[in-house]
Amino acid sequence: MTNNAKQRVDPRILRTRQLIKDALIDLLQEMEINKITVNRIAERATINRVTFYLHYDDIQDMLEKMAQEMAEDIESIMNSTTTNEDSTEDIGWLKLETLLEHFAENAKFYKVVLGSRRTPIFTERLLSILSETITERIENNSLLATKGIQRDIAIWHGSSALIGTISAWLRKDMPYTPQFLAKQLSLLFQSSKK
Repeated sequence: MTNNAKQRVDPRILRTRQLIKDALIDLLQEMEINKITVNRIAERATINRVTFYLHYDDIQDMLEKMAQEMAEDIESIMNSTTTNEDSTEDIGWLKLETLLEHFAENAKFYKVVLGSRRTPIFTERLLSILSETITERIENNSLLATKGIQRDIAIWHGSSALIGTISAWLRKDMPYTPQFLAKQLSLLFQSSKK
C-alpha cells in the first residue's frame, strides 16, 4: 500500500482499527492467543462484533495484517538512508538507532509480541527482515571466510542475537536509550570483526 492510499483512509476507520489492535494487545498480556475470541476483543475495544468483521475476517487475519504492517514499518526504517556519509558503519548505526526508537515508541506492542511465545508470526517476520539486513553486512565481511565461519550460521547468530537483545531490552522496560543501545550494538559488531 502506498503512502497516498494510507493517507486517504478515513480517520474514524484508523481509530477503530487502533482500538481493536490495542484491545488484542491488552488481551495478549492477560491470556493465551487461543483463549482470545472476537467477542472479547470487541468488548475490550468497546465496539460490536460486526465492526470487528468489517475490518478483519477473523483473529488470524488480524494477526497477519498486524504482522504485515509491522514488517512494512521495519522495512521502511531499514531501507531508509538517513545520512549521506560514506561510512557504512555510521549508516548501519543510524538505522539501528532509528529502529530502536521505533521499538521504544511502540514498546507495549513489541513487548507483547516479541516477549512471549503467544504470537510467533511477529518474531518470524522480524527475524526474516533482520536476517536480510545481517546478510547484507556479512556479504561485505571477508573475515568470516578467513575464519572458516559458515555464512548461514553467522546470519542465524546475528539476527537471533539482535532479536534477543531487543526483546530483553523491552522486557527490562528499556533501561538504556535507543541511541545508547544502538551504539553498544554497533561496538559489539565492530569488535566481532577483529
